[in-house]
Amino acid sequence: MISRIHELAAPHVSERPDHAALIDLDDTAISYERLDQMVREAADFLGRHGLRPGDRLLIVAENCAALAVAIFAASRLDAIATPVNARMTAPELARIRAHAEPRVVIYTSAVSADARTHAEGAGAAAVSMAGFAVHVEGDLPATPEPVSPGRDHVAALLYTTGTMGTPKGVMLTHGNLLYGGEASAALRSLQPADVIYGVLPITHVFGLNSMLVAASWGGATIRLAARFTAAALYDALCRDVTILPAVPQMHALLMGHARSLGLTRLEGGRLRYVSSGAAPLDPDWKRRAEAFYGLPLQNGYGMTESTAGITVTRNPPGALDVSVGKPFPGVEVRLDPSVGAQADGGVGEILTRGPHVMKGYFRAPEETAKVLDAAGWLRTGDLGRFDADGNLHVVGRSRELIIRSGFNVYPPEVEAALNDHPAVVQSAVVGRSLAGNEEVLAFVQIAEPGGVTVAELAAHAAARLSPYKRPSRIVLATALPAAATGKILKHRLIDHFAEQLSGPSDAS
Repeated sequence: MISRIHELAAPHVSERPDHAALIDLDDTAISYERLDQMVREAADFLGRHGLRPGDRLLIVAENCAALAVAIFAASRLDAIATPVNARMTAPELARIRAHAEPRVVIYTSAVSADARTHAEGAGAAAVSMAGFAVHVEGDLPATPEPVSPGRDHVAALLYTTGTMGTPKGVMLTHGNLLYGGEASAALRSLQPADVIYGVLPITHVFGLNSMLVAASWGGATIRLAARFTAAALYDALCRDVTILPAVPQMHALLMGHARSLGLTRLEGGRLRYVSSGAAPLDPDWKRRAEAFYGLPLQNGYGMTESTAGITVTRNPPGALDVSVGKPFPGVEVRLDPSVGAQADGGVGEILTRGPHVMKGYFRAPEETAKVLDAAGWLRTGDLGRFDADGNLHVVGRSRELIIRSGFNVYPPEVEAALNDHPAVVQSAVVGRSLAGNEEVLAFVQIAEPGGVTVAELAAHAAARLSPYKRPSRIVLATALPAAATGKILKHRLIDHFAEQLSGPSDAS
């Protein structure tokens, strides 16, 4: 029985050694046999720099083959891979480093300018690891964690987006990742002939689990991309990509790029599965995307603490469903109506239990106890409801719920109404306290400056939303503050657009 994620390569090394596991940024194909060799070489390298079972390996990187190799090498040594995105600021990285207490730090400096900057700031040494030019710091002071038996040992330590103050590291076990990768591979019927477009960061749970580990289950190939551009994605889709996991902004920008080429749909290529996550789907937007791809657009729901996947859709083409679907096999989901429901019938906090749930937060038992009970139920902090068909609909974050004049306003509903406008790429809605009330603020990313006015968007929203749900302020921008995954950093919006918010109200 496989108990470590690096062991997934073994059957492919035996059955199809020359088949490409990864296509690196320079278009170099790395076979499963060569990948296995690189992982062994990297494990020897890391061992010589002091990495031992239970130690943390901090990997400061953007998507590239060296990142994948380092993660699997940590698995070989029973160490804990701690991948972080190189685009973090120095203070953000310093907080995570202090909390994770790594024995070894690797920087993928040859392919990431940001990683090189961090490496030079740390005084790391330039070296070669399994043929990759990287920077390294080794033999750092650290206290190893106990090695748990079987699949219960921690494989990865992931720090959640937007963490303030003391970071929270999510401990995902080999069992978590093996379950999630297998479920994702089965959902997509992954085969060796498949090519996954790998632009979602492997330093985050979706890229790590639903791309890297899932591909290893199915013997598929990942075409790696360090950063998203619509032109590069379009070229890859025309070339060989069959599986496209993405966030809504990527789909919107890709369709905009196609329009600039005079195209209304994706022509040619081998794409057979496309999904969207991290934001609600609007029915009209979903129809446009499906018409563009000529495929159903699947949606899903998950979080770092649940190894990405909790629920997923399996819809046929043209389905009107805009839910996040039903639970993965073996996953339980229920609602706690005591949280966030108020007068909204059927709404409650989403709780989940199963093999996908994290082991806990790293060295933070009190924080773990706040979200994970003795029976294994994880509190997601999200509010949801089930429809008559048993599909889950996420209606907002319990902490992001806006209470305006006594009425509940769920930001995803407002965002979906705004996103329905053809000039809108994406939007983010937050609440701001007023005297005895809250106001609804909408921050809207538009495709082109001047493509729509605030008044036009306000009228568009008014036709789709009850008066108490309509934004009191709409701020237009060509970009919103976002994490490397494309997830909008809502906690930064009010400060980021403080100047625009300081003027007189321009929407009501």
